[in-house]
Amino acid sequence: MTTSSLGLVAGLLLTLAVTTGGFLGLLLAVVLGGGGYLLGGHVDGQFDLGALLRGRRD
Repeated sequence: MTTSSLGLVAGLLLTLAVTTGGFLGLLLAVVLGGGGYLLGGHVDGQFDLGALLRGRRD
């Protein structure tokens, strides 16, 4: 299991601990799960979040 997958699972589990359901809970689960996946992928070297956050410099 890659770090990005572990980040996804961790984000989803944290969401379940914070919220008890509903549509807002579903959206929060998707956002936190995606964030966990991106952070884990950054640690694995799959994504370069620094390039995404820097933006464009002309």
